[in-house]
Amino acid sequence: MKTLPEHLVAYKKTPVFSETTVPAGLLKEHQTKAGAWGKIVVLEGELEYTINEPETETLVLTPARFGVVEPQILHQVKPLGTVQFYVEFYRAG
Repeated sequence: MKTLPEHLVAYKKTPVFSETTVPAGLLKEHQTKAGAWGKIVVLEGELEYTINEPETETLVLTPARFGVVEPQILHQVKPLGTVQFYVEFYRAG
């Protein structure tokens, strides 16, 4: 799992999503804009996070393990039962 570079600053945060309110676009392959990093924070339950490039890597995110989204890298998520999570976006400060 990648880490967020130290020079980044948070600029936007999604609402909290559940297994029933997660937007359909997050469940299929998508990417962030150039220069935009994401931090997937699970508040409750488990969320499967798949990074689709350069090689496929699948991780299970939990309240103790967040996910890092690199700019323009294709990825998707899948709830594993009951889950509460949000995504915080970062860019160079």
